Amino acid sequence: MLMADLGDIRLHYRDEGAPDGAPVVFVNSLGTDLRLWDKVLALMPPGLRLIRFDKRGHGLSDAPPAPYAMGTLVRDLERLLDHLGVREAVVVGLSIGGMIAQGLAVKRPDLVRAMVLSNTAAKIGTAEMWQERIAAVEKGGIEALADAVMARWFPPGFRETAECAGWRHMLCRTPAQGYAGCCAAIAGTDLMTPTSGLRLPVLGIAGSEDGATPPDLVRETVALIPGSRVALIRGAGHLPCVDQPAAYAAELAEFLRECGHAGA
Repeated sequence: MLMADLGDIRLHYRDEGAPDGAPVVFVNSLGTDLRLWDKVLALMPPGLRLIRFDKRGHGLSDAPPAPYAMGTLVRDLERLLDHLGVREAVVVGLSIGGMIAQGLAVKRPDLVRAMVLSNTAAKIGTAEMWQERIAAVEKGGIEALADAVMARWFPPGFRETAECAGWRHMLCRTPAQGYAGCCAAIAGTDLMTPTSGLRLPVLGIAGSEDGATPPDLVRETVALIPGSRVALIRGAGHLPCVDQPAAYAAELAEFLRECGHAGA
């Protein structure tokens, strides 16, 4: 078990694959831990250095009291990559992870040579919506939201599988302060202007059945960055790396080859 002590926070992470390979950094969605990427990592091209972590308030990382700010979440990843000596990474961010990736690319372009913005946007929802979510967690815990979250995360067929129960358990076992803290970070974030100034290779990934960040929302953000493109995974929900891992890994591997990060 690897824990990075960054002073005010300890983050759980995994550093796998080729130690000297081109780095690919994966950033999780709200309510998930680094196991989100298990299926996809198994399908990645050889020779890559694959880094993933539990953001604050999630998984085995520290869970300080809420609220959190997006700048804090960006700084956590920045310090983790500095701690690991990583530069020029392709950062793959899903949902809030995509917001963190955008913030990091703006703040530290030396760390990010390309991005995959998966099921995410520069602005997600409204501040009022997220405050209602926080209030609901404070009143009834994450369990009270779980069924609605599963409906946004996964298409109907996947929700009928035994595996879906495991993802529901992961969500419900997220520390309430961690979940609420990250909700507050999303509520206060609008990256439209800074993201529009980015100039780097970008792939957007959207799921046709995504109930949280629909394809048009993903396209709107990705279109801010010249030369970017969006891949639509049909039949996938908000977490296509879970319900459509082969299609997801294929899109990611193609992008890594396109931007010279992985061999042909």
